[in-house]
Amino acid sequence: MEKETKAPARFTLPGLTAKAGRAVVGILQQRLTAYTDLHLTLKHVHWNVVGPNFIGVHEMIDPQVVLVRGYADETAERIAALGGSPDGTAAALADSKSTQSYPLKRANAQAHLDALDTVYSAVIRDNRDAIAKLDELDLVTQDMVIGHTAELEQFQWFIRAHLENSAGQLEPAKSKVT
Repeated sequence: MEKETKAPARFTLPGLTAKAGRAVVGILQQRLTAYTDLHLTLKHVHWNVVGPNFIGVHEMIDPQVVLVRGYADETAERIAALGGSPDGTAAALADSKSTQSYPLKRANAQAHLDALDTVYSAVIRDNRDAIAKLDELDLVTQDMVIGHTAELEQFQWFIRAHLENSAGQLEPAKSKVT
Protein backbone atom coordinates (compact mmCIF):
# COMPACT_ATOMS: atom_id res chain seq x y z
CA MET A 1 0.00 0.00 0.00
CA GLU A 2 1.38 3.41 -0.95
CA LYS A 3 2.06 5.94 1.75
CA GLU A 4 0.77 9.41 1.27
CA THR A 5 3.37 12.13 1.70
CA LYS A 6 4.03 13.22 5.29
CA ALA A 7 3.46 16.92 4.66
CA PRO A 8 0.52 17.95 2.53
CA ALA A 9 1.46 19.26 -0.88
CA ARG A 10 1.27 23.01 -1.33
CA PHE A 11 -0.18 22.39 -4.79
CA THR A 12 -0.73 19.69 -7.35
CA LEU A 13 -1.11 19.65 -11.10
CA PRO A 14 -4.14 21.21 -12.77
CA GLY A 15 -6.99 18.74 -13.14
CA LEU A 16 -5.98 16.62 -10.14
CA THR A 17 -7.49 16.89 -6.70
CA ALA A 18 -5.12 17.36 -3.77
CA LYS A 19 -6.04 13.85 -2.56
CA ALA A 20 -5.26 12.31 -5.97
CA GLY A 21 -2.01 14.27 -6.15
CA ARG A 22 -0.92 12.94 -2.75
CA ALA A 23 -1.81 9.38 -3.76
CA VAL A 24 0.20 9.71 -6.99
CA VAL A 25 3.16 11.12 -5.04
CA GLY A 26 3.00 8.10 -2.70
CA ILE A 27 3.04 5.69 -5.63
CA LEU A 28 5.89 7.58 -7.29
CA GLN A 29 7.97 7.68 -4.10
CA GLN A 30 7.86 3.89 -4.05
CA ARG A 31 8.96 3.81 -7.71
CA LEU A 32 11.76 6.29 -6.90
CA THR A 33 12.98 4.00 -4.13
CA ALA A 34 12.81 0.97 -6.43
CA TYR A 35 14.67 2.74 -9.26
CA THR A 36 17.34 4.04 -6.90
CA ASP A 37 17.86 0.56 -5.49
CA LEU A 38 17.91 -0.98 -8.98
CA HIS A 39 20.45 1.58 -10.19
CA LEU A 40 22.74 0.79 -7.25
CA THR A 41 22.26 -2.97 -7.69
CA LEU A 42 23.12 -2.77 -11.38
CA LYS A 43 26.29 -0.81 -10.63
CA HIS A 44 27.17 -3.37 -7.94
CA VAL A 45 26.83 -6.17 -10.51
CA HIS A 46 28.88 -4.17 -13.02
CA TRP A 47 31.73 -3.96 -10.48
CA ASN A 48 31.49 -7.55 -9.18
CA VAL A 49 30.81 -9.75 -12.20
CA VAL A 50 33.62 -12.19 -13.08
CA GLY A 51 34.19 -15.22 -15.26
CA PRO A 52 34.18 -16.12 -18.94
CA ASN A 53 31.24 -13.84 -19.82
CA PHE A 54 32.56 -10.94 -17.75
CA ILE A 55 33.02 -8.34 -20.50
CA GLY A 56 29.68 -8.97 -22.20
CA VAL A 57 27.72 -8.64 -18.96
CA HIS A 58 29.90 -5.80 -17.66
CA GLU A 59 29.22 -3.78 -20.83
CA MET A 60 25.53 -4.78 -21.05
CA ILE A 61 24.87 -3.41 -17.56
CA ASP A 62 26.14 0.17 -18.05
CA PRO A 63 23.39 1.34 -20.46
CA GLN A 64 20.84 -0.11 -18.04
CA VAL A 65 22.41 1.86 -15.18
CA VAL A 66 22.11 5.09 -17.18
CA LEU A 67 18.46 4.52 -18.14
CA VAL A 68 17.35 3.44 -14.67
CA ARG A 69 19.09 6.48 -13.15
CA GLY A 70 17.11 8.52 -15.68
CA TYR A 71 13.87 6.87 -14.52
CA ALA A 72 14.68 7.89 -10.96
CA ASP A 73 15.30 11.47 -12.05
CA GLU A 74 12.12 11.63 -14.13
CA THR A 75 10.13 10.13 -11.26
CA ALA A 76 11.58 12.56 -8.71
CA GLU A 77 10.80 15.51 -10.97
CA ARG A 78 7.24 14.28 -11.43
CA ILE A 79 6.87 14.09 -7.64
CA ALA A 80 8.06 17.71 -7.40
CA ALA A 81 5.69 18.79 -10.18
CA LEU A 82 2.84 17.23 -8.21
CA GLY A 83 3.80 19.37 -5.22
CA GLY A 84 5.56 16.61 -3.32
CA SER A 85 9.11 16.37 -2.07
CA PRO A 86 11.01 13.44 -3.59
CA ASP A 87 13.22 11.65 -1.09
CA GLY A 88 16.23 9.98 -2.66
CA THR A 89 18.41 9.82 0.43
CA ALA A 90 20.12 6.64 1.58
CA ALA A 91 18.03 6.78 4.76
CA ALA A 92 14.81 6.93 2.75
CA LEU A 93 15.98 3.99 0.65
CA ALA A 94 16.80 1.93 3.73
CA ASP A 95 13.55 2.87 5.50
CA SER A 96 11.18 2.21 2.62
CA LYS A 97 12.87 -0.49 0.58
CA SER A 98 10.38 -3.27 0.01
CA THR A 99 12.67 -5.80 -1.66
CA GLN A 100 15.37 -7.98 -0.15
CA SER A 101 19.00 -6.98 -0.35
CA TYR A 102 20.89 -8.19 -3.39
CA PRO A 103 22.39 -11.54 -2.36
CA LEU A 104 25.68 -11.65 -4.30
CA LYS A 105 29.06 -9.99 -4.05
CA ARG A 106 31.80 -11.15 -6.44
CA ALA A 107 30.23 -13.90 -8.58
CA ASN A 108 30.18 -15.30 -12.08
CA ALA A 109 28.06 -13.79 -14.81
CA GLN A 110 25.41 -16.52 -14.77
CA ALA A 111 24.89 -16.20 -11.02
CA HIS A 112 24.53 -12.42 -11.25
CA LEU A 113 22.17 -12.66 -14.22
CA ASP A 114 20.04 -15.20 -12.38
CA ALA A 115 19.83 -12.88 -9.35
CA LEU A 116 19.13 -9.85 -11.57
CA ASP A 117 16.26 -11.72 -13.23
CA THR A 118 14.64 -11.97 -9.81
CA VAL A 119 15.26 -8.27 -9.12
CA TYR A 120 13.78 -7.23 -12.47
CA SER A 121 10.73 -9.45 -11.90
CA ALA A 122 10.01 -7.68 -8.61
CA VAL A 123 10.46 -4.16 -10.02
CA ILE A 124 8.33 -4.94 -13.08
CA ARG A 125 5.59 -6.55 -10.96
CA ASP A 126 5.50 -3.51 -8.67
CA ASN A 127 5.46 -1.18 -11.67
CA ARG A 128 2.49 -3.06 -13.10
CA ASP A 129 0.68 -2.69 -9.76
CA ALA A 130 1.44 1.05 -9.86
CA ILE A 131 0.15 1.25 -13.44
CA ALA A 132 -3.15 -0.32 -12.37
CA LYS A 133 -3.54 2.12 -9.46
CA LEU A 134 -2.62 5.12 -11.60
CA ASP A 135 -5.38 4.25 -14.08
CA GLU A 136 -7.90 5.91 -11.77
CA LEU A 137 -5.61 8.71 -10.57
CA ASP A 138 -3.41 10.19 -13.29
CA LEU A 139 -3.01 8.94 -16.84
CA VAL A 140 0.02 11.15 -17.52
CA THR A 141 1.96 9.59 -14.65
CA GLN A 142 0.65 6.19 -15.68
CA ASP A 143 2.05 6.73 -19.18
CA MET A 144 5.47 7.56 -17.72
CA VAL A 145 5.51 4.37 -15.63
CA ILE A 146 4.30 2.33 -18.61
CA GLY A 147 7.26 3.62 -20.63
CA HIS A 148 9.68 2.71 -17.84
CA THR A 149 8.13 -0.74 -17.56
CA ALA A 150 8.40 -1.46 -21.28
CA GLU A 151 12.14 -0.74 -21.20
CA LEU A 152 12.63 -2.72 -17.99
CA GLU A 153 10.92 -5.68 -19.65
CA GLN A 154 13.33 -5.38 -22.58
CA PHE A 155 16.28 -5.33 -20.16
CA GLN A 156 14.93 -8.43 -18.47
CA TRP A 157 14.74 -10.11 -21.87
CA PHE A 158 18.44 -9.31 -22.39
CA ILE A 159 19.20 -10.93 -19.04
CA ARG A 160 17.00 -13.93 -19.72
CA ALA A 161 18.60 -14.51 -23.11
CA HIS A 162 21.74 -15.46 -21.16
CA LEU A 163 19.78 -17.82 -18.91
CA GLU A 164 17.57 -19.46 -21.54
CA ASN A 165 18.30 -22.89 -23.01
CA SER A 166 17.56 -23.90 -26.59
CA ALA A 167 14.12 -25.20 -25.54
CA GLY A 168 13.15 -21.73 -24.32
CA GLN A 169 13.33 -22.56 -20.63
CA LEU A 170 15.12 -20.44 -18.05
CA GLU A 171 17.95 -22.30 -16.37
CA PRO A 172 19.07 -21.00 -13.00
CA ALA A 173 22.79 -20.49 -12.53
CA LYS A 174 24.66 -23.65 -11.60
CA SER A 175 26.88 -21.83 -9.15
CA LYS A 176 25.98 -18.70 -7.24
CA VAL A 177 29.55 -17.70 -6.43
CA THR A 178 32.90 -18.14 -8.18
